[in-house]
Amino acid sequence: MTTNGKTAKGKQLAWVFDLNKCIGCQTCSVACKVLWKEGEAGTEHMWWMTVNTKPGKGTPKDWETMGGGYKDGKVQLGKVPTNEEFGGGWDYNYDEVLHGGKGRDVHLQKTAGSKDWGPNWDEDEGGGVWPNAYYFYLPRLCNHCTDAPCLEACPTGALRKDEEFGLVLRNEDDCTGQQQCSAACPYKKIYFNEARGVSQQCIGCFPRIEKGVAPACVRQCPGRAVFIGYIDDETSLVHKFVNEWKVAVPLHGEYNTKPNVFYVPPLAPAPLAADGSINEAGDRIPPEYLESLFGPDVHTALGNIKEEIAKKRRGESSEAMDALILYEWKDALGPFDRDPAEITWQ
Repeated sequence: MTTNGKTAKGKQLAWVFDLNKCIGCQTCSVACKVLWKEGEAGTEHMWWMTVNTKPGKGTPKDWETMGGGYKDGKVQLGKVPTNEEFGGGWDYNYDEVLHGGKGRDVHLQKTAGSKDWGPNWDEDEGGGVWPNAYYFYLPRLCNHCTDAPCLEACPTGALRKDEEFGLVLRNEDDCTGQQQCSAACPYKKIYFNEARGVSQQCIGCFPRIEKGVAPACVRQCPGRAVFIGYIDDETSLVHKFVNEWKVAVPLHGEYNTKPNVFYVPPLAPAPLAADGSINEAGDRIPPEYLESLFGPDVHTALGNIKEEIAKKRRGESSEAMDALILYEWKDALGPFDRDPAEITWQ
């Protein structure tokens, strides 16, 4: 395994998503799509930022079974997802319906795109048995891993770890479209542009970051559920969430890539007993399911969150809860609080 994570300047950007504040509105997904891949040939199926319902198959469909990552220090090449498994890329007969003058003789129907899957195909379906159904939303983007298997698997050296911010970036001039990066990525957040013959993925809004502007997914979140900062900076909120307060954990850390996207795990109302009474000691979201996603540390994180909530209810102070509540929204942006409207973009 290569150790790609320590950049020359020792910095690593990281994200924290508070799953208790994510409402699944898809604003982050749309902001990313409009900014980077709207209307470009070959990118119809590309959603670098996605928000899926858990439990659910997500996008690409059943991505958690497709392999990749590291095992015993060696890159594992898994499945390369198809465009159909990613889903989306749809088009509809809008002109015919809206402007064709055929009245009720025609109806809106799909004319292009995936046949039986989409990025949000199973949205809000969830799991559990009545009356204890449950679901939560899971935002996903490139994890900009410290040990990035996509980088090591790339046969041409097109991928690199940025020295200033720790982002995984791609020189598309060097990419020959062999998709070894996609096979090695266990999160399956690398897409193939058939029109250009190159692979593409989230670049952490690198041009914005360079100008001191937070990524679109962070700045545009209406629920202020996303935080960004340097995981190495002990004063940053992302560092404190992960390393000090220990309320945020990575997704599928068993892939051994050291991902730099972390999650505050979801809480849920207490389950109901058969007679309709509230079972305060029970868990609506099965703890074993959360552990399958976030590893055993999720139990510690949930315990810490509940304790910080209890402090607030007792009238005591809690830095962690104050930070999660986010009284000042710009605190979520870390050092990237510059207004993009003030910048002349080249």
